[in-house]
Formats: sequence, C-alpha cells, structure tokens
Amino acid sequence: MDLDSTTGQEGEASRFVAEFLRQQGFEVETWDAAPGRPNVFARAVGSAHVVLSTHLDTVPPFIPSSEDADAIRGRGACDAKGICAAQIFAGIELAGRGVRDFGFLFVVGEERNSAGALAANPRQADLAPQVRYLINGEPTESKLVRGGKGVLRLSLSAQGRAAHSAHPELGESAIDKLLDALAKLRAIPLPENAEFGAATLNIGMIRGGRAPNVIADEATAELMYRTVPGCEALEAETRRAIEGLAACERVLELPPIRLATLPGFATTVAAFGTDIPNLGNWGKPLLFGPGSIRVAHTSDEFIMKRELVAAVGTYVQLVEGLLERPTHGE
Repeated sequence: MDLDSTTGQEGEASRFVAEFLRQQGFEVETWDAAPGRPNVFARAVGSAHVVLSTHLDTVPPFIPSSEDADAIRGRGACDAKGICAAQIFAGIELAGRGVRDFGFLFVVGEERNSAGALAANPRQADLAPQVRYLINGEPTESKLVRGGKGVLRLSLSAQGRAAHSAHPELGESAIDKLLDALAKLRAIPLPENAEFGAATLNIGMIRGGRAPNVIADEATAELMYRTVPGCEALEAETRRAIEGLAACERVLELPPIRLATLPGFATTVAAFGTDIPNLGNWGKPLLFGPGSIRVAHTSDEFIMKRELVAAVGTYVQLVEGLLERPTHGE
C-alpha cells in the first residue's frame, strides 16, 4: 500500500507482487499491458483450473497506509490491495496443503479503462489454457456477488467562441452549452430493475474556460452511468438529448452481469463495475472480496483486519470447492 500505484503508475507495485510470488515458489510471468505497467500472472506447478484475480491500480490521490488494532487504512486498503494480499496468502495456504491447480492474475488499469484486463484476455490460451473459473476480487462485504451493474462512461465536449466578458454577445459560451447538455441528461428517466435496482448517473469531472473575464471557447465533462438490464438504448438517448450542444465520446462500456455462486455463501448484487466483462476467456466468473465499496475511493478508505484474515480462508474454500466440481456440464 505504501507504493503509489494510482492508475498509470502501477509498475513498482506490479514488480513487488511478482517478486513476492517468486519468493513463495510460484511460477511468474509479467508483460506490459501499457508501457511500464505490467500485468502479473503466476501459478503453482499445475494446470491453473481456478484463477484468483484483482487489480493493482488505485484511484488518486495516493494515501500511505496507517493502522490500529482493528483496521488498516489508506489508498487500496479495500480496493483492492488488501484483496490482492488475501488472495496471495490463500494461495500460499493452498500450496502448503498440496493443492496445485490454481493461479493468480493481477492486472493494471481497472479504475480507468480496464487496460490490464483487455491485454490479459487474449493471452489466456497461452497462460492458463485449462482455466475453468475466475474468482475476481472487489470489496463485496465478504459476500459472493450474483449480479452486478454495468458501466457506461462518456466524455462530453462543447465548443464555443471566445470574447471579452464585457461583451458576451460577441462570443458563444461553451460552458453554457455544456451546462444545458448536462441538465438535459439529468432529466432523462433512468431504468430500474427488480434485481439490480435503479441505474444511476454521476457527473464526475467538469473542465472549461480560460479566465473569469473570457467567454469560454471550450468545456468538457466526464460522466458515468451505472447501468442495469434495460439500459441498452441509453447511449443513443444521451446522444440525442445533447445534439447541437456537445459532442459525446464513449470511454468505456461494461454490461450488467450475472455471476456464478456456490451453496453455503451469502450473496448480494453489486452496484459497481469490474474487470469481469473484459476477462471473458478466463473461465466462469465469481466475484468476492473483503471490505466495503462504500469506503473505497474515500479519504478514509479502510479494511477491518478480522475481515481480511477471514477472506484468506474464504478464498481457500472457494478454490477447493471449485476444483472439486466435475468438469462435465459446465
């Protein structure tokens, strides 16, 4: 956690994880998903029928770790460096029990555009040709996720004409255009689903203008929908609503997903997106992790130590349970 691996700067953390896994006796391979940003794949001496996976990048700003008797705090505590540690120590325990047919996949870029997952997906056949299950790690409050909302991330840009603010009639404000476009988007009724809940919109970033005394000639916004079944036409509706006001570029789209579960585990539905839709070649997906998404990305991100330790045992149970499943009928 004390290595800054905000998206785009994951290199040092990736190398740290790779070297730690080598020291524990795992076979390790790394490759750049983007320049200087390596993914990490590792396995015990076996066929990697089950792969434990999460992401190594975090959102900014970097917050070094701190701890007390009950919790670990800092950037990545629950999203997702704590999860990475729990998965690694589950693997160490599995190897100590003589379990061999599992591996790890740790990727970069999940918080921005899934660059690591997109780079890993076509390599699956070479790295883990016999993989059957992928256990992805995100903070799910230690419950298996049976379904998750999707993501539609869009970038809007408006163009205007600069002028002195003393004579606004000589210019055309890009900021005014962008605000009008965003108001139209906020007025669009969003679908609801009985299992997944309601789709949501977050306007996460707005930029624009040159100075307070200049009519703005440019303005941009980045927004994210959390989508549910029934949102298939949402991007087209967005484009129609802002036509003539702003241009729209799709940055990322991940569909809502339904996931595998196992008997005996509490389940939930997640409101956040994951790398799973971009790892379709890596077997049937499950989603589980300690910690809560409600504190991820906040200034007080934390994970309870008891939940982190318990997650090691749960990952062991999941891997062993999946390895015991017959291959026919999958």
